[in-house]
Amino acid sequence: MLTLHALTTGYRHTIISQHLNATLPQGTLTALLGTNGAGKSTLLRTLARFQPPLAGSISWQGTDTAQLSARQLARTMSVVLTFKPEAEALTAAEVVEMGRIPYTTMLSATTEADRQAVEQAMQLTRTTPFAHRPISTLSDGERQRVFIAKALAQNTPVILLDEPTAFLDFPAKIATMRLLKKLAHDAQKTILLSTHDVELALHMADNLWLLNQQTLTSGSPQLLAANGCIGRFFNTEGVQFDAATMRFDMRD
Repeated sequence: MLTLHALTTGYRHTIISQHLNATLPQGTLTALLGTNGAGKSTLLRTLARFQPPLAGSISWQGTDTAQLSARQLARTMSVVLTFKPEAEALTAAEVVEMGRIPYTTMLSATTEADRQAVEQAMQLTRTTPFAHRPISTLSDGERQRVFIAKALAQNTPVILLDEPTAFLDFPAKIATMRLLKKLAHDAQKTILLSTHDVELALHMADNLWLLNQQTLTSGSPQLLAANGCIGRFFNTEGVQFDAATMRFDMRD
């Protein structure tokens, strides 16, 4: 399990979110929801140790992640961010191969285990057909699948994704969420993604994290709908949440 203990996130003396307590169970897809400015990306960056927590801690299987070396952390968590890395000249296969860096050295050659990990990751994400195409020639949906394949090739128990469905058309959003849920269940990955696609998350995620600057509420979509948490969290004038259908309706 990945566990947050009284976590406070932010930048130097600027607090974004504080007193966050939650757990990510193994083998589940969890969607992180919140309004703009709630601190979703900041929380993901803190979990990935791109920036330090202002207070509290994060533990993986009982060990504070701050105590892990960079290589140990890279073998524990893989991260898929929204920005487009400077990899335009690389082929899709070369991008996926970068996921094996935590297991190699500058002088070591690619092993059979590395090749198998890359091949399996590309098969699972259906990226094999364009393995030799430059990443710059791929659609947004294809590119997103390549970076998910890279995370799979990294072979980490935890995968963090920041807005993986952003900029995708609706069929690609559905396909991406289905892929991530299948990976969580079949490969027993612990997957956390942030998203603005609220209704998609409600219908496809195993668990939700509802984040504002003061609290982090967690639970299954069904539980949080039934107890009114979702309706209160997204309480917006002119919009009503129907817990039975898990959908938002416009009021007259």
